[in-house]
Amino acid sequence: MEFSIKSTSPEKLRTDCLLVGIFEGRKLSDLAKLLDGATEKAISAAVKSGDMEGKAGTTLMLRQLAGVAAPRVLLVGLGKADELNLKGLRASFRAAIKALPAGVDHLATDFAALALKKVSVQQKTAALAEVALDATYKVNAVKEKSVEPHPLQSVSVLLEKSAQAEAELGLKQGQSVGQGVALAKDLGNLPPNICTPSYLGKQAEKLAKEYGFKVEVLDQAAIEKLNMGSFLGVTRGSEEPPRFIVMQHLHGKKSQKPVVLVGKGITFDTGGISLKPGAEMDEMKYDMCGAASVFGVFKALGELKLPLNVVGLIPTCENMPSGRATKPGDILTSMSGQTIEVLNTDAEGRLILCDALTYAERFEPAAVIDIATLTGACVIALGHHVSGLFANNDQLAKALLEAGEQAGDRAWQMPLWDDYQAQLDSNFADMANIGGRAAGSITAACFLSRYTKKYDWAHLDIAGTAWKSGKEKGGTGRPVPLLMSYLLAQAAQ
Repeated sequence: MEFSIKSTSPEKLRTDCLLVGIFEGRKLSDLAKLLDGATEKAISAAVKSGDMEGKAGTTLMLRQLAGVAAPRVLLVGLGKADELNLKGLRASFRAAIKALPAGVDHLATDFAALALKKVSVQQKTAALAEVALDATYKVNAVKEKSVEPHPLQSVSVLLEKSAQAEAELGLKQGQSVGQGVALAKDLGNLPPNICTPSYLGKQAEKLAKEYGFKVEVLDQAAIEKLNMGSFLGVTRGSEEPPRFIVMQHLHGKKSQKPVVLVGKGITFDTGGISLKPGAEMDEMKYDMCGAASVFGVFKALGELKLPLNVVGLIPTCENMPSGRATKPGDILTSMSGQTIEVLNTDAEGRLILCDALTYAERFEPAAVIDIATLTGACVIALGHHVSGLFANNDQLAKALLEAGEQAGDRAWQMPLWDDYQAQLDSNFADMANIGGRAAGSITAACFLSRYTKKYDWAHLDIAGTAWKSGKEKGGTGRPVPLLMSYLLAQAAQ
């Protein structure tokens, strides 16, 4: 999809559709007023008729208006004028794109010119580009007949010439994040017989070649040399060999400590010997969405050439039952030397992440953020609207929360108090891999915290936000927007 900035007269612009905002209470936006004058009050007539009240997300298509070159004018409700914010702008723009008929290839809008408190033109244009790419995403389905792409080919943003330079930066940023989200969705949506650990390793090498990243894809022998006994305990039951992927985007100063992103890459999770119920088990192909989000971030980093040092670590394997599989009661020795009594083999994500978190120490990181579809308990606690955030550093947590608010990809901080650590006590090892049903997402984070003593660390539990079930089943690409918002803020410092 192409994006451009135009400062031409809207009524003279030749495009398939002009997108025009209407505020609640039937109040016309500036563009609506301009077009209303050019069309002998056709827009105000439509509004006064009651067909468009201006409620957020509602739409009304007007066709062949005299005085307007565009054959279609789509009125879009923006809600109350004094309450419009970036979240509302995103939602209304998404609703508008979803309402477009098949014949619209080219769209123009002045949404970036709408006045929002404490929101820059760059932020608005970035949001429009990101939403346009996300709303037109088509699942990479494995079908005999290929899926038809969305017809929308280009979006023109109407702005004064004085804002063009700032808007161009925003479009580049939004496109890059949108492409990263799309890659994360693509990887998550692939079937697990295609998206294996080896496949992810090849995708990392492909991405590195495209953008000039440094990459290593470690096989099982190399993982064994690292003494990653916890990680290897999870992969033991699978015929698919594991991979440990290390990607490095090194565009910051040599003295700059890197941000390390660690993505959980379980390409299919049966639960192992602690077998999951059969219903909806197919969705466990999404248990690698943490890894997919790291791929998405690196795609966006490559597009933007962001002046930062960022390392991506992805431990990836399957969790399968077999005669060789780890059993409840087994004890694993992690790379750190700490021993783990496995009480439930379905609590496997933390077992691969803990070794990756230990590996992260060698980079002497500024911060480490792990991203994982870790616990069903987080879904019970927070639902599907926000990701769970845990951190051993309040400043890091605050930065991530603010990044999520800015990106419209929110998180909510959960406690990481020592009170919960005792639930992981074991009579036979340094710790158990579960702490019981109570506070399940918190004890999972407590487990990971035992491997992060040497740096500032945050954990994002995306079990409730990484994909959707039901009729709209598919990956969401979250939390790529949150992570990129955080990294963009770091680059701006």
